[in-house]
Amino acid sequence: TSDIPELTDEQWAGAVRGRFYRPIKQQITARLDTDVLAWLKAGGQGYQTRMNAILRRAMMAELGRRG
Repeated sequence: TSDIPELTDEQWAGAVRGRFYRPIKQQITARLDTDVLAWLKAGGQGYQTRMNAILRRAMMAELGRRG
């Protein structure tokens, strides 16, 4: 690495951690109550993404309670 110049603090100041991170997705089959699915789909395209976000918030909240 001797031919690579070191980065200065000013260069690191604008760095964003995890900017290009995308979790690996896994396809599943899930059974949802009809009214829950209708509610998700009523929001338009992206209902699966919204469902994932809802589940992620619930997961993070539960993990936060565990300590």
